[in-house]
Amino acid sequence: MQPDFWNDKRPAGVPIDIDLGGYKSVIEVFERSCKKFADRPAFSNMGVTLTYADLERYSAAFAGYLQSQTDLVPGDRIAVQMPNVLHYPIAVFGALRAGLIVVNTNPLYTAREMRHQFKDSGARALVYLNMFGQKVQEVLPDTDIQFLIEAKMGDLMPTAKGWLINTVVDKVKKMVPAYDLPQAISFKGALRMGRGQGIKPLKVSLDDVAVLQYTGGTTGLAKGAMLTHGNLVANMQQARACLGQHGKDGQPLLREGQEVMIAPLPLYHIYAFTANCMCMMVTGNHNVLITNPRDIAGFIKELKNWRFSALLGLNTLFVALMDHPDFKTLDFSSLKLTNSGGTALVKATAERWEAMTGCRITEGYGLTETSPVACTNPYGDQSRIGSVGLPVPGTTLKVINDDGVEQPLGERGELCIKGPQIMKGYWQKPDATAEVLDAEGWFKSGDIAVIDPDGFVRIVDRKKDMIIVSGFNVYPNEIEDVVMAHPKVANCAVIGVPDDRSGEAVKLFVVAREAGISLEELKAYCKENFTAYKVPKHIVLRESLPMTPVGKILRRELRDIA
Repeated sequence: MQPDFWNDKRPAGVPIDIDLGGYKSVIEVFERSCKKFADRPAFSNMGVTLTYADLERYSAAFAGYLQSQTDLVPGDRIAVQMPNVLHYPIAVFGALRAGLIVVNTNPLYTAREMRHQFKDSGARALVYLNMFGQKVQEVLPDTDIQFLIEAKMGDLMPTAKGWLINTVVDKVKKMVPAYDLPQAISFKGALRMGRGQGIKPLKVSLDDVAVLQYTGGTTGLAKGAMLTHGNLVANMQQARACLGQHGKDGQPLLREGQEVMIAPLPLYHIYAFTANCMCMMVTGNHNVLITNPRDIAGFIKELKNWRFSALLGLNTLFVALMDHPDFKTLDFSSLKLTNSGGTALVKATAERWEAMTGCRITEGYGLTETSPVACTNPYGDQSRIGSVGLPVPGTTLKVINDDGVEQPLGERGELCIKGPQIMKGYWQKPDATAEVLDAEGWFKSGDIAVIDPDGFVRIVDRKKDMIIVSGFNVYPNEIEDVVMAHPKVANCAVIGVPDDRSGEAVKLFVVAREAGISLEELKAYCKENFTAYKVPKHIVLRESLPMTPVGKILRRELRDIA
């Protein structure tokens, strides 16, 4: 469709386009916000709050350490591997201010997954939480990493409380497996060494890569989507523009310096990164980081401490919260924004949430390659359950058939997206980039969609075989490649099946070699090699798999019998 097709379809307060020249880099967004909102709270976690001035000071010290105490140069990659703790925004913005490219890394990755991402990105530095030190020690010899910065949970707490927390985590709860990394410098030590060093000036353009965000693909191995400063700034502006929609009081839904957003989704995921580290920051608002959202009782206990106005989540999290008896005792009088993304929102969940909280969930759509938001619903009564809404400002869409021909309104086809938030390409993979990104800037999403006559978009199927488990992408080829490496496995196939809690679950079909293999062996092998959300929930032993005459496994037949 032509870009102006959507001009009269967005709600009042949402502009047609964004000002791409408003900022020169993510660094400028950060520094201007820290100056403008210096005394406002930026991030809170485990009883500690950092103001924007604190965040600026700490990140400047971290940047000073990187520039003065290492030989890292602009463009080098630094992996950041930690959950939602205060160290994360300090490390990320400090690294960006030093000119480095951030490689967001899931802290729950297995050694195999870490090894691939670190090697592929060529990361020369790593910031990690000490409870993951054992895995770091295991993979380190196979990587280019030279500089290790080790964080502990209590680093940013008052001295006595920090010591107590670290002791409980390490000695009492024994959450830190034994390891030996004598070359690592402590996070607190890095801040001390960088304090007062100043930051060397950088020449950063919107076209420079800021983040390598890894995402799976049809090859089975994760690829690094190159997200530039321009991509991230544009998507931040697009999301902010949508939040400029007028509420019932006629004022923008997102007010500067007045909102408290609960952040349970991991900041290393591009969805939360853009929402919490970019959109909330540029508006001077307050993020409350939830380190372990799986602890629902603890999560709800933390919610009782805040008059929160916004919450970022996904279907499985909403269900888990509502299923806990204490959730209904919370004060929802300030809640006006509940955003859902990462996986499809179930209608029953949305209706139950609105009845319980008085706030309608707003569902959106995006991909890692789109930084990530491509579409979002209007807020409030205009939101449409079952739809992912309208393209964000400055974005246009079309659907095409298998021959690449654009389809008319109401017809299904592969969704293609064009806008300033589209990635630069896949890191060191020009062929893979060319498969999804054409010369005119159209990105092929791999999702089958329908654009309705009123402009709303519905995702109706997936062209790829990707499985979405609790908002995380799982690619069958990756699972199959690893399982096939087991000496007792002759063949295997993976599909996704519906799951009430996680949206979808991984189902693995295995054909064993003559010696045979037990389900227990397969389960143990998968747990050793995959992050929890990738571990097959269902495993079936079969004598054979359905195949085409040329030997291609027919996943659709497996789905029919699943």
